[in-house]
Amino acid sequence: MALVIDIADAVAAELDGGSFSEEFAPERRVLPDFELADLAGLKVTVVPKGVEVAGASRSLSQHDVQIDVGVQKKLGSDLDTEVASLCGLVEEIAAFLKGHRLADVPGAAWVRTANEPVYSPEHLAEKRLFTSVLTVTYRAMK
Repeated sequence: MALVIDIADAVAAELDGGSFSEEFAPERRVLPDFELADLAGLKVTVVPKGVEVAGASRSLSQHDVQIDVGVQKKLGSDLDTEVASLCGLVEEIAAFLKGHRLADVPGAAWVRTANEPVYSPEHLAEKRLFTSVLTVTYRAMK
């Protein structure tokens, strides 16, 4: 399979085996398209985002693979408390993945994590939906 898909699958598998303050079943998808009703419970989606390739040597290329981890949940009436709690979960996921080796792709090494948006104000205002995205970059040589 494609390296980006293999790494996305591996990230989902690692998250599935992790221990977090809230339970979730991560799912690797190519298109994170959900109905609002599907987001009543916590949804964590792992999506391939991009690949940058650079020369490393005459025979090897460096592949920086970006994976998005989306955290979404339809919120109730206490936005401040629920957003704070879910932001904490996003930080837990980021800390879990930081430096974490992927068992299913042992040649891929964690490089960095970005959290943008921390949460989407538009989704909160229009749909009362918490949406946060972590972009995790792994480096593989091949």
